Amino acid sequence: MTSLNNELFSQITETVLKQVPKEAEISRIKFEGPRVAIYTMKPEVLVEQSQVITHIVGLIKKRIVIRSDPSVRISESETEKYILEMISKDAEITKIYFDPALGEVIIEAKKPGLVIGQENALVNEIIKTTKWRPTVLRSPPIQSKIIANIRHYLHSEYQEREGILRRIGERIFRPQILKTDSVRLTTLGGFQEVGRSAMLIQTKESNILLDCGINPGSNKSINRYPGFSIESFDLELLDAVIISHTHLDHCGFLPFLYKYGYDGPVYCSEPTASLMTLLQLDYLDVTRKEGRKLPFTQKDVRDVVLHTIPIGKEVVTDISPDARLTFHNAGHILGSVITHLHIGDGLHNVVYTSDFKFGRTMLLEPATATFPRVETLIVESTYGSSKDIMPARVMSERRLITIINSTIENGGKILIPVPAVGRAQEIMLVLDNYLRQNSLKEVPIFIEGMVKEATAIHTTYPEHLAKNIRNLIFNQGINPFQSDHFIHIKDHTARQEVFQGGPCIILATSGMLEGGPAIAYFKEMASDKRNMIIFVSYQIEGTLGRRLQKGSVNIRLINDKGKVEIVKNQLRVNTVEGFSGHSDRNQIIGYARKIYPKPERIIVCHGEKSKCIGLAKSFQEYLRINAIAPKVLETIRLK
Repeated sequence: MTSLNNELFSQITETVLKQVPKEAEISRIKFEGPRVAIYTMKPEVLVEQSQVITHIVGLIKKRIVIRSDPSVRISESETEKYILEMISKDAEITKIYFDPALGEVIIEAKKPGLVIGQENALVNEIIKTTKWRPTVLRSPPIQSKIIANIRHYLHSEYQEREGILRRIGERIFRPQILKTDSVRLTTLGGFQEVGRSAMLIQTKESNILLDCGINPGSNKSINRYPGFSIESFDLELLDAVIISHTHLDHCGFLPFLYKYGYDGPVYCSEPTASLMTLLQLDYLDVTRKEGRKLPFTQKDVRDVVLHTIPIGKEVVTDISPDARLTFHNAGHILGSVITHLHIGDGLHNVVYTSDFKFGRTMLLEPATATFPRVETLIVESTYGSSKDIMPARVMSERRLITIINSTIENGGKILIPVPAVGRAQEIMLVLDNYLRQNSLKEVPIFIEGMVKEATAIHTTYPEHLAKNIRNLIFNQGINPFQSDHFIHIKDHTARQEVFQGGPCIILATSGMLEGGPAIAYFKEMASDKRNMIIFVSYQIEGTLGRRLQKGSVNIRLINDKGKVEIVKNQLRVNTVEGFSGHSDRNQIIGYARKIYPKPERIIVCHGEKSKCIGLAKSFQEYLRINAIAPKVLETIRLK
């Protein structure tokens, strides 16, 4: 810690010690990522006098968290035994985890209210007796292996995690040397193109990376990965990486930064922290099977886990001496966020929508459009052309059901390639809903790929789902993700039941037919004209999905022996618009019209060249707002 850091730290310490009652017995104070951690021998004192902490936050203008001193915590085994004896069996506790780095015990129960107690009485008793601070969660109906593995890894590496959080905190709360009087944006990927989203926000004090993705439709590394080779991008100066959501074109290249020495934080929502680990590991597996060079290793993915700091929505968080971060709902997929950056002392505010849905779906609530301040809006344009007007949602659902029923009547099978996160769960909800209405013919619905694990993560974070789904799960005891019609295929040996059976629906990853079990189903089904493939998500240029949409018949694939195989496609190809997690043109323009306050500038990204440029012109013509559509590797002065 530098002398200047010491000066700030001394001021914080002096304020805390003056305000906190002596009976709390403060043992140490330290930076812990974006927060100031106060360690106490008697945490129950500060829990009971929470107004003291609120007062201190107002004085030092920093987020504070209370931790018990490790020396006073009873052992994990004794704590678990105490909790199980003290809490009524009616609570149905299913899991108890520990996070020594944070001094927290995570308790999952089917009836969490019986663990918390009236006015937090039981939680407070656990703190007083064990000195561990409980986090009580509702037990998910489907257990996630990846979440269990992440918790186990954080537990085993808690000392490393403590050191990382300390280093991050010292960097965040370093004194500001230079006055923040300018802000610039450098486009590193995802501008006038879809894929490899990445952009760098810079001030004289800070360097912040928004997203770090890959382009799954490109085989050339120069176009597949962000342009990190430019002089203005320096890993040693990078303060933070912000991940908007877990799709690979936004987070797939993140572990690469740790491979080459990045030691800073990753900020994202809690669901994204779990989901992106799942997809990054799967990306490595697919890349290895395709015989391509791995851009990073599993160790680098584990480094991401250790450096990730989940942030709740609408929580203002310091991420550098002159930048504060706030997340808002994006409505795209589980955990997706709109990023709000407050830069300098009221100097400039940036809102980055990333992929967003300004409309309600079965799965999620619509994107947020109200912010404290907005000067620059950075908005996607995936469906930004004048032709990109999606039908009403109910019409899309009915069209999908009609196509499926017609194919079933003709004796065919239906393959729906889905991204494991987002579209898979949305289509599952639609199919379950129409089955319960008796509008969809009853046939087996086979599900293969990462969908089951991704769905388990969805059930772990129900508070992030749409109100109707939360109501079904919490109040009616109905889990639409566990329909009796859903049959999960555990491995490729079980596919013969699908191939040899009659009409059925198959949901398989990947959504763009770039690897995954969907390829195997396509190869097997391609020769039968009765079969149908239905695309319900965006197909990036260069992917197999896009080639099929364009009418390609002779498809080149790599078989299990690594040799090129030509598959003649005879199955029918259909695309049903309206299920996308992206906003269509009307929703994008509607968002720009309704966003409050009105931005001074709009920067268009994440779309094909013509869509980016066309949408920017529309913003200028219809809304009278200065709008641009920069290319990759352009630098724009925002302030």
